[in-house]
Amino acid sequence: MALTKVLVTVKTYPSLSGTYGELVCTAGFLEDGTWIRLYPIPFRKLKHDEKYKKYQWIELDIIKNDKDFRPESYRPATIETPIALLDSIDTKGNWYKRKRIVLKNVHTDIKALISEAHDKKICTSLAVFKPTKITDFKVEKVSAEWDKKKLDQLKALNDQGNLFDMEELSFEVVEKLPYKFSYVIEDENGISSTMMIEDWEIGQLYRNTLAAAEGNEAIAVEKVKEKYFNYFALKKDIHLYLGTTKAFHYRSKNPFMIIGTFTPDIEIQTSLF
Repeated sequence: MALTKVLVTVKTYPSLSGTYGELVCTAGFLEDGTWIRLYPIPFRKLKHDEKYKKYQWIELDIIKNDKDFRPESYRPATIETPIALLDSIDTKGNWYKRKRIVLKNVHTDIKALISEAHDKKICTSLAVFKPTKITDFKVEKVSAEWDKKKLDQLKALNDQGNLFDMEELSFEVVEKLPYKFSYVIEDENGISSTMMIEDWEIGQLYRNTLAAAEGNEAIAVEKVKEKYFNYFALKKDIHLYLGTTKAFHYRSKNPFMIIGTFTPDIEIQTSLF
């Protein structure tokens, strides 16, 4: 493809790749409102004037990711592909401009969405989902350390100069989250699903509150729950950005995880009579 404009709406928490190093999955919308996934992108190693924000238009040269069967998956054309930062979309009018793009195609039936994902002719792997309600916020303790094999592979990539020109050998891998956060949601048919949240922002919120709480994990976890459950889930008109992983797209009963939230205010309809 030639130069393509993408409205960034999703940045996942960094993960480690034994081949590419520390990577972020970015997703968003093309100008016609269709979804697109950009991977791999070494976000924290980008130049300062290439580090895009959520709800910012970017422009870059992309090609189909031939190692990913999912139709929305593309990647930068080369390791040196520049990323141009364009206008951002604000939240005025209760996210009016954002809604015009994001809410063009909203799913409310989880079984129907999963069927689209498992149908090889459709193979939906990104979606906006509106839960009827969010009933719980789960917190699960997990390992606080990255996989040693992947860390060793990352060090080897840095030592030899890898695909993304990581010249700074002092580059520090982002801390792994020691908790897994999930929503328990219900769809329009009352079907309940538990979905893990992989949003960059929830990870950053945990890390920032942990620092403010001087390392007290219980306080940090409670602050995350306050924002994502007490505030987003209960007081906002919450929609969820859902995405699949390539490895489990066809293998998992429900291949979707939450890769972002869309949280305008609830609009109260008033009668004129």
